[in-house]
Amino acid sequence: MSSIILKVEGMSCNHCVNSVEKAVKELGAEGKVNLANKEVEVKFDETKLSVGAIKDAIEEQGYDVVQ
Repeated sequence: MSSIILKVEGMSCNHCVNSVEKAVKELGAEGKVNLANKEVEVKFDETKLSVGAIKDAIEEQGYDVVQ
């Protein structure tokens, strides 16, 4: 398992947290949002999932991945 921390702009409430965590979970990864730091820690299997796919899934929810 790999782990990455992504900076995500546009999250401001629990609905945002749920949207991002659900989008990551649907990919087969585990995401944990830190709303105060505007970060998402994602644990994933790098043989099955790319960082690009994770970023795309978050951005499809309407948020900007800046790192």
